[in-house]
Amino acid sequence: MTEKMMTIREMCDAYDVTPRTLRFYESKELLFPQREGQKRLFTRRDRARLKLILRGKRFGFSLEEIRQLLDLYYVGDQQLTQLSRTYEIARDRLTDMEHQRDELNEAIADLKEQLKWGERVIASMTDTRKAAE
Repeated sequence: MTEKMMTIREMCDAYDVTPRTLRFYESKELLFPQREGQKRLFTRRDRARLKLILRGKRFGFSLEEIRQLLDLYYVGDQQLTQLSRTYEIARDRLTDMEHQRDELNEAIADLKEQLKWGERVIASMTDTRKAAE
């Protein structure tokens, strides 16, 4: 039974990435496509790794963290080390994201107050100008 291989174009279409992105991930030793001359062929393993890479990036993991986590798959303990380390990093990342969200909510509230102030000043200046006319 032969495994379905995907070309770089098929990978780009399936995962909404660019060829440059796939080549970059390959250069960072995150993906290991097979080669037929100049042609890159991606295996089921590559597709699974790309899904994890994209998810990790979405959550704000660095490429180095993602590479280290992917490499832990082969430790031989039925992925316990990989899952435990992923959990630790994800928990820390969630804490960071929640902190960023809180800071952003505070900045949004401050900006809304500044806009209200600006509306009052503009309205006051407009009223003063109308009264002078």
